[in-house]
Amino acid sequence: MRWSAAMSRALYGPHGFFVSGAGPAGHFRTSANASPVLAAAVLRLLHRVDEALGRPGRLDLVDVGAGRGELLTGVLAVAPTDLRDRLRPVAVEVAPRPAFLPDELDWLEAPPERITGLLIATEWLDNVPLDVVDGDHYVEVDPATGDERPGAPIDPADAAWLDRWWPSRTRREVGRGRDEAWAGAVGAVERGLAVAVDYGHLLDQRPFDGTLTGYRDGRQVPPVPDGSRDVTAHVAVDAVAAAGSGVAGRPYRLMTQRQALRALGADGGRPPISLASTDPAGYVRALAAASAVAELTAPAGLGDHWWLFQPVGIDDWTWDDGAYAGSP
Repeated sequence: MRWSAAMSRALYGPHGFFVSGAGPAGHFRTSANASPVLAAAVLRLLHRVDEALGRPGRLDLVDVGAGRGELLTGVLAVAPTDLRDRLRPVAVEVAPRPAFLPDELDWLEAPPERITGLLIATEWLDNVPLDVVDGDHYVEVDPATGDERPGAPIDPADAAWLDRWWPSRTRREVGRGRDEAWAGAVGAVERGLAVAVDYGHLLDQRPFDGTLTGYRDGRQVPPVPDGSRDVTAHVAVDAVAAAGSGVAGRPYRLMTQRQALRALGADGGRPPISLASTDPAGYVRALAAASAVAELTAPAGLGDHWWLFQPVGIDDWTWDDGAYAGSP
């Protein structure tokens, strides 16, 4: 079968990787489950969105691809009472709702239709199924073994996407479905901000032979789509950004996770050594916090994730950070 069908079944079928078992946190570290640093940064971002919206009576916080709710529970744990009383946290995930989550957290299989607030998708788009092509033909895969063979010729819609976003003739990954998924998520936001966080590439830096791979038990493994492992591919972030901006009718902003977290107050600086003698416990806490930030901002690691910011219905949303801004 084509790779999109194989990924869909392997990840989201009845016994799929994201539906059964321990979930992503049992196999690999993501920004959401690595430390509380991301939750604190998202809370600061949520405050900015709240102010831009004029502090509405209900403020939505929607996490698409929520895993087991790690990010939302982290934000709720540190949110001040005045914000938490107005907050509507929503986890969007195909897996069953974990029993330990607080009652105030909604659990849905699709984003709400009308969102006022912040929608964030952390490492979601890389698991939206896609097709792989080689030359002018789709690549077909045996789900049980991962063996591949040439398939049918590329259809016109996918060929047009490739001509625009990945024009080389090498092995490529067709991101059209991801563009549509992100456009749908942005379209659910009436007023607020949509943010996608993922690893990816830009038009002038597309990988020569694609990025499709697998992860299981903390290790990178071959991408056999049998349901036993994560099957993932990097995101064509500029294509996704253009699709979202077209729906929102406003420019987007794109930056690395390193830039984004520093803009949100997570600088990763080590505490002064003098603190060790005056406040040993405080020094240990500060050192642990700095180490956590360092993990999330490390070059050639989580720090190279892309953060895509798409405002919707907010005219005064600005970042003084020098990041790339794209037109709608």
